[in-house]
Amino acid sequence: QVQLVESGGGLVQPGGSLRLSCAASGARFSANGMGWYRQAPGKEREWVAGWRSDGSTNYLASVKGRFTISRDNAKNGVYLQMNSLKPEDTAVYFCNADGRNQYGTLLALWGQGIQVTVSS
Repeated sequence: QVQLVESGGGLVQPGGSLRLSCAASGARFSANGMGWYRQAPGKEREWVAGWRSDGSTNYLASVKGRFTISRDNAKNGVYLQMNSLKPEDTAVYFCNADGRNQYGTLLALWGQGIQVTVSS
């Protein structure tokens, strides 16, 4: 069974940086796309950044120029480099992936979520 495992969250001061990592593990998985979502307290989950297997990337307007999503081929996952963090970036961040397992079955996967807190 394929699972997404996130790491790298924590507490950082405004203006600081964090790098989130998401790795697919447990079984063979070929990703068509991977991305990051976030959910702040009292708000709905929102899409933040996405990577597609053609190499294209896209970003939420409010993070463009500050966040960078990149592929980690060794771990069959993605990174999210977050710079110039603001208090409004505080949220639980979730990794998402769509692709196929070794049987060709289409899967849509979510990680367990990881807390990012931006505060002085």
